[in-house]
Amino acid sequence: MTGEDFQNGQILLIDKPLQWTSFQAVNKMKWVLKSKLGLKKIKIGHAGTLDPLATGLLLVCTGKFTKRITELQGQAKEYTGTFYVGATTPSYDLETQIDHTFPTSHITEDLIHETIEQFLGEIDQKPPIFSAIKKEGVRLYEHARAGETVEIASRKTTIHEFEITRIALPEIDFRVVCSKGTYIRSLAFDFGKALNSGAHLTVLRRTKIGDYDVKDAMDVTLFEDSIARSAT
Repeated sequence: MTGEDFQNGQILLIDKPLQWTSFQAVNKMKWVLKSKLGLKKIKIGHAGTLDPLATGLLLVCTGKFTKRITELQGQAKEYTGTFYVGATTPSYDLETQIDHTFPTSHITEDLIHETIEQFLGEIDQKPPIFSAIKKEGVRLYEHARAGETVEIASRKTTIHEFEITRIALPEIDFRVVCSKGTYIRSLAFDFGKALNSGAHLTVLRRTKIGDYDVKDAMDVTLFEDSIARSAT
């Protein structure tokens, strides 16, 4: 593809690597397009943030297609991953250390499958304190890192599908299809609580956004190689 193609608008499917922020991935792609194709300016943005500890599908829009970002963000998303049952962390994932442990001897496969039912459909969910949401102009994770206690309002979100794909306690693998604004970390925390235990998220991968599938996505490095080849 040419620089003009990207200016006219493309939706690029990227498989975000572990430890990269979504901003880093987009910034890298912007640098590639400008340096390899000689573009002085290029509009580029993503349609839905993935945490650094998550991998998977990132939709990146360029040029005129950046106007479609809001539309794409509103589409249902599919995730797969792992809950670790019996312990919680302040961030609800592996970003922070375990702060509390809980009993798990009462947890059976039947209880796990029964508990799923509580989370199907529209639910109230509180975002994690370690999130980029702003309260009074300050991001929640900044309050958290400063050791400040903040009251977080719950939000309505919808879980369309919730499937358990493996049980090997303390690990539970899952697949979830959910609406925009759902925090899978919060789902892990709330699921653990509903089991009369605790849980946190140890693995997360976004596999679909609407009809877009991570199977069709490209690694950031491969994207750079493909643009370099097209420019020669």
